[in-house]
Amino acid sequence: MKLLNEIGEIMLEMCTPCLFGLESIVGDELKRLNMQNVRVENGRVLFFGKEEDIARANIRLRTAERVLLKIGEFKASTFNELFEGTKALSWENYIPKDGAFPVKGHSLNSKLESIPDCQSIIKKAVVERLKSKYGIQWFEETGAKYQIQFSVMKDVATLYLDTSGAGLHKRGYRAIGNEAPLRETLAAAMVHLSRYRGKDEFCDPFCGSGTIAIEAALIALNRAPGLNRKFDAMSWDFLKDTFWKSAIEEAKSLEYTGQYRIWGGDINQNSVEIAKNNAIKAGVDKLIRFEKADALLFRRETTEGLIVTNPPYGERMLEKSEAEKLYHDFGAVTNRLDRWKIYLISSHDEFERVFGRKAVKKRKLYNGMIKCDLFMYF
Repeated sequence: MKLLNEIGEIMLEMCTPCLFGLESIVGDELKRLNMQNVRVENGRVLFFGKEEDIARANIRLRTAERVLLKIGEFKASTFNELFEGTKALSWENYIPKDGAFPVKGHSLNSKLESIPDCQSIIKKAVVERLKSKYGIQWFEETGAKYQIQFSVMKDVATLYLDTSGAGLHKRGYRAIGNEAPLRETLAAAMVHLSRYRGKDEFCDPFCGSGTIAIEAALIALNRAPGLNRKFDAMSWDFLKDTFWKSAIEEAKSLEYTGQYRIWGGDINQNSVEIAKNNAIKAGVDKLIRFEKADALLFRRETTEGLIVTNPPYGERMLEKSEAEKLYHDFGAVTNRLDRWKIYLISSHDEFERVFGRKAVKKRKLYNGMIKCDLFMYF
């Protein structure tokens, strides 16, 4: 959907889905990118931007999951309304004759409950629209992918094109991870909430595959997280190549240089090696020191700093018991760190009791579909 701004420029409506609990952080990111009419909703943030802002948002957003271009919205309580509403949209302005346009989406609290039926009807409607505009009867779909994404909520259908492709949490540096990886966008949000800006010593004593420390390094450098990956919209005919080149140049021009104290430790040597390799792929290996270390022996030369970490947790009874003992023992360790700020994420319902201290603040977050809390100790 398009509108004109006050100086006559065409503005496109876009949507950035995000993990629950991160909406306000994503909204702040978009405002710093000078996006217009930013509106925070549950699980997503809506905004308006220019065509070049598709590139800027994909390359620079740290905590959003993807960038969707809104094509249209209409009432759809019947399959006929879904077909006609979809067919009325100007798909020819976006999808070329050879474009591939698969369809996926979801329905919630709506009469149209069948996802496969919705997919089939939307696909047929787009085909009919493009047949009438291009004068051809068959679409080979051998060109670039224009992923159509739909949402049917309370009998209102909203249709998008997914500009990102793979989710924005896939930065390109984590080819492999440990058993319970923390999503990169959530790790970046944790660093953001700790207010780390590169000045303090930053430590993750349960570093696993290194995600939190790597995101901290990217934030310290102000390095755009999407510089080392590709996006579906890079191949789209209606978006100029210069948009992406300009967005990359702009992002690189905003980077910082400096010396940073970022440390990651893990008791598992294999995890340490994975973390080191991931840091190399991210281009931040010179900024982070990873080493095998027991979190229960945590000691630093400095008297103050930040701990941002994701301690392991167990789902089965024995593992849960072991995790609780670890929380308790690590709580005793951190009790001695008077001038350190500590941020721990956990899905354990009674984390504060087991840890031995009530958090100064806590914030509900989600790692995928897993409900967690970020416990903050100052």
